[in-house]
Amino acid sequence: MTIGQAAALIAAIAFVILVIYLCMVLSKLIITVNELTKSVQTLTDDADKISGEVNTLLIKTNSLMDDLSGKSEKLNPLFQATSDLSESVSDLNNASRNFVKKANETSKSMSTTTKAIRAGFTVMKLVSKFRRK
Repeated sequence: MTIGQAAALIAAIAFVILVIYLCMVLSKLIITVNELTKSVQTLTDDADKISGEVNTLLIKTNSLMDDLSGKSEKLNPLFQATSDLSESVSDLNNASRNFVKKANETSKSMSTTTKAIRAGFTVMKLVSKFRRK
């Protein structure tokens, strides 16, 4: 065997080792790609399920919001009536205060008038007594 043949033999053996090593690397790469494909498929399936659940949840939420809006519109007249009643009660309170104030003023003036009438009756009684004597 010559040196050229030995070098070719060594190169051939190195090439065979390289091919075996590359086959092992490619085999592991195939396994990794298969696992990655399974993971992506699982994520896709899960995302589809979540998307369906989110869609269902949005439909139910929209339905609840429509129901809530309808009920809120039905309550608006109640709040308006409550507001009107509150305003009426406030007006009644003001009217009552004014009535009591005027009644007190009338009472004071009537008290003065009553005193004046009593004084007049007393004077008339005295005048009658003096006339009789």
